[in-house]
Amino acid sequence: MHITKPRAAMFSSPGMGHVIPVIELAKRLSVNHGFHVTVFVLETDAASAQSKFLDSTSDVDVVNLPSPDISDLVDPADHVVTKIGTIMHEAVPLLRSKIAAMHQKPTALIVDLFGTDALCLAPEFNMLTYVLIAANARFLGVSMYYPTLDKDIREEYILQRKPLEIPGCEPVRYEDTMDAYLVPDEPLYRDFVQYGLAYPKADGILVNTWEELEPKSLKSLQDPKLLGRVARVPVYPVGPLCRPVESSETNHPVVDWLNEQPDKSVLYVSFGSGGSLTTKKLTELAWGLEQSEQRFVWVVRPPVDGSSSSEYFTVNRKETKDSTPAYLPEGFMTRTCDRGLVVQSWAPQAEILAHRAVGGFLTHCGWNSSVESVVSGVPMIAWPLFAEQRMNAALLSDELGIAVRVDTFAEVISRSEIEAVVRKVMAEEEGEEMRMKVKKLRDTAEMSLSIDGDGSAHESLCKVTVECERFLERYMDLARGA
Repeated sequence: MHITKPRAAMFSSPGMGHVIPVIELAKRLSVNHGFHVTVFVLETDAASAQSKFLDSTSDVDVVNLPSPDISDLVDPADHVVTKIGTIMHEAVPLLRSKIAAMHQKPTALIVDLFGTDALCLAPEFNMLTYVLIAANARFLGVSMYYPTLDKDIREEYILQRKPLEIPGCEPVRYEDTMDAYLVPDEPLYRDFVQYGLAYPKADGILVNTWEELEPKSLKSLQDPKLLGRVARVPVYPVGPLCRPVESSETNHPVVDWLNEQPDKSVLYVSFGSGGSLTTKKLTELAWGLEQSEQRFVWVVRPPVDGSSSSEYFTVNRKETKDSTPAYLPEGFMTRTCDRGLVVQSWAPQAEILAHRAVGGFLTHCGWNSSVESVVSGVPMIAWPLFAEQRMNAALLSDELGIAVRVDTFAEVISRSEIEAVVRKVMAEEEGEEMRMKVKKLRDTAEMSLSIDGDGSAHESLCKVTVECERFLERYMDLARGA
């Protein structure tokens, strides 16, 4: 019997921060490592950024699964993570039926961090399993370590607000705690504890980072005396996983505008595909940008006076007239038209960050956006909103020195603070120092992906490929014996 190439089935959570890394990993496994890859995603609104992105992805086999109706299973006020986790759990039977119908079964099942309920399919279809962490190694370490802590240590951290010591890593300040760990009686807390306990049940963990970006966290995760004792399975850095710059976007109106601006003169402002600000915060941000007198491109959405993740599933895409939207200060666009561009709802982020005119990025610190900024050599203003974004901000600012943070614990971040941090990054010496640091990290990101040298991402996927090939060979030997 002829030995075929290994096959991988990949299961992605909804949202650009999950779908993009999954698709990029699928491309690498297919092009560089000889895998046949099928990516399973949950259907979303045809107008969503996710749908548009997948429609433009022609070199990966993508299978859409009907998104389960969870209206009777969750409360509208539930956290976005609870909703995603419920959707992924309810979709497992759909995934099972699709895999069962495949003529040639997958050698490996790769699920993202919210898809661990699907790991139960492995023995049924004789598959290796991997969890893809679309976040970073710091997040992975905390997620797996936190559930192992004694109740007293958890209470000391949450109630007394003492830093959480992580073996081999920087401590996590209370102020940077993930939302999930703040209220132990909430479903969100239990969900994250279960995720952390589930990751080591896979045959390996893939994480969207690279050696030079997070040396301490990765070393700890791979050391059986440190975090490796809770990971228990190999942890493979496979980053950076981010969307490459597409030449087809060079004729976009935003790019046309950037072409007319001086090098490194423009601040790009975006809170991701699902982040939102309150009316007061949006107003102060507008005044801060205006008072900074710096050039900017701002991807803006209507304010949401509720959870900062309220727009994750239902981004408001209503068009407005060609004037200042009602939710921005009156006359804002007229006063800033000579140095600012306001884009409503969506813009080609990868192309913007890679443009020579962009010199800074005001971001919510979603890991996908953070990686895209590093890969483009752009320093950041960190404005985290929810989930693990405060931990990401701490990594970017405190450990790597490539971002400055705003005071996100203030009820409203003042226009004067925004003005100050924008000037710091765009016009002062500190910004130039950050720019030099992030360019060095950009070079290490390129080295990580190298297939000619010892790039950590390529080396990691080579190891995964060997594991899958050996697993497939054993399966074929058993089949011949039968």
